[in-house]
Amino acid sequence: MKDDSKMQQENAPRIEPPIRPEELEQKLKSEKATARLDVTTLDVNLLTGNLGIPPSTSVVRIGLDISDKSSEIDLRVKVPEFGKYVFPKDIEHRFIKEDDFVIDPDSFVELPPYRPGHLALNLKPDALPRQFEIRKKFFDKLPETKDKDIHYATTIFGADNRRLFLDSSYPWGTVGKVSTALGSGSGVMVGPRHLLTVSHIVQWNSNSTGWISFTPASFDGAAPFGTAWGTRVYYRVKVTGPTINRNEGQHDYVVVVLDRRMGDICGWMGTKSWTDSWDNDPYWAHVGYPGDLNSGNRPSFQNSIPMDGSFWDAERHTRIFHRGDVFPGQSGGPYFAWWSNGPHAVAVQSGQASDENSASGGSEMVDLVIRARNEYP
Repeated sequence: MKDDSKMQQENAPRIEPPIRPEELEQKLKSEKATARLDVTTLDVNLLTGNLGIPPSTSVVRIGLDISDKSSEIDLRVKVPEFGKYVFPKDIEHRFIKEDDFVIDPDSFVELPPYRPGHLALNLKPDALPRQFEIRKKFFDKLPETKDKDIHYATTIFGADNRRLFLDSSYPWGTVGKVSTALGSGSGVMVGPRHLLTVSHIVQWNSNSTGWISFTPASFDGAAPFGTAWGTRVYYRVKVTGPTINRNEGQHDYVVVVLDRRMGDICGWMGTKSWTDSWDNDPYWAHVGYPGDLNSGNRPSFQNSIPMDGSFWDAERHTRIFHRGDVFPGQSGGPYFAWWSNGPHAVAVQSGQASDENSASGGSEMVDLVIRARNEYP
């Protein structure tokens, strides 16, 4: 009698594995920018009063340049009355049903990355300049939970392998700080105006969410690409925390449509489904904004992280376990690897426990990205 499962495995299309971190610089090369970006219009999100300048005029320094060569631009802006509160509007959200897909959720699907010509390509983020070095804070290890299926809404295992960095080149500028009424997290651009982040950072209201902002490559409050605001949220499960059960952990992600095409300026990562053929190989890197390192104001990087897809979950919606070093604030940051055509995110940081941490990914996550990009290009 034939072994049908073995035949199906032999006939299944081969899924290209990521490039191993130790082989990255052999197979890919860093590249310089090939074009110059000419900015003709600017959106200003920061309201500041300055009595030394004529009314409705302000001087804004764009970007963070440690060589002190950044340019200054005179802007004439209309502002509301000073002393009055002005709040962003709540965001419409859209629930995508379990059986409502753009793609076959059991298929392996991917979207390509995009690097703008005006950005250099760096395979590893630049080291933190000496003047920004700080002493690390130390926190107690997370206590063990009685129910191993329960994780907290985002531990450090052994030595802390994260390092802070200052780099707005591609792809490091695709990752940034996400701010909401609940606090801050991390996220990554996955389309021209499409942000992938974690569900449990969103303030879920009955028919809307609270405000969401995204600042790519944010560092100590500097915003080299500016800040964008959410206009619509696509989700499968409303995850509220502080604990995250199995179903929530399978779908702890959202796609936020932003109010401008931020990705045209900072680029975006590709996205891929997850396959268990990648289990336990240290292909993966993570970028996020940890609260224990400079209070979540600077991005951190860690690579060579093995990941293991949950064996009891379908690959279409899955928790992916790992022992990468994470802390609250890194939630929503991407787990990604490099392929010949660039970096692809396969999951976002979701939860933590005393013995393992978890990320959320799978083809349903990619399906959500496709839907948001189709309906709001």
